[in-house]
Amino acid sequence: MSLEIRQFLMGSDNFGVLVHDSETGATASIDAGDEQPILQALAQTGWRLTDILVTHHHDDHIAALASLHHKFGARIVAAGADSHRIPHIDLAVKEGDEFTVGTLKFGVFDTPGHTVGHIAYHLPKQKVLFAGDTLFSLGCGRLFEGSAEQMYHSLQKLARLPAETALYCGHEYTLSNGRFAMKVDPSNKALAARMHDVETLRAQGQFTLPSTIGRECDTNPFLRADQPDIAKTIGMEGQPAVAVFAKLREMKNKA
Repeated sequence: MSLEIRQFLMGSDNFGVLVHDSETGATASIDAGDEQPILQALAQTGWRLTDILVTHHHDDHIAALASLHHKFGARIVAAGADSHRIPHIDLAVKEGDEFTVGTLKFGVFDTPGHTVGHIAYHLPKQKVLFAGDTLFSLGCGRLFEGSAEQMYHSLQKLARLPAETALYCGHEYTLSNGRFAMKVDPSNKALAARMHDVETLRAQGQFTLPSTIGRECDTNPFLRADQPDIAKTIGMEGQPAVAVFAKLREMKNKA
């Protein structure tokens, strides 16, 4: 397989990710929130930046876009719907579009909720998803612009991917997300076992990502809003899954 992935922290909890095609040397950065960590990762790997794949317009994901674009001439791929607030877009994309970085073929999902223009990038052949701030390990993004209904349907779209799909997210939030998950899904044995692993990893200073879609479907309460036990725990017994999801998101905001 020609795919190589380098994951690293930017600041306290933002993740940077480089995606490298060893066959052609093409390298994409998933978002560009901070120039120096990206430059450091490029120097450590010896890779040259050819593309920047933007998930959404928040500053912690695009602050270094202009400088990296100028420094490397990297192609910027982003949602056409956000062309008014993401600068220097070279390739505007939407749901169902495909494009290549070297020999790596990416697909695009529209995933509104965190922002209305949020998109996720999928490598179907390699079974890898770059979800930005839509789906987190044991959590999901806050609803800054979109509705609970939009986010719920975005998450369900991602949850239908093959269980073994590797999940990369925009932030290292797993531990705090997991503590909330334990409160709303206390009888989930898979979640309890996973939290033990998460606490061990974080105590050792290690990343909790990538996760997998299957692991999230088993343990992430925001993907399990249709489960009666969760609905009962939060006082939403018998309510539609999307209403349970909305309540979970509201509770997490206050946690």
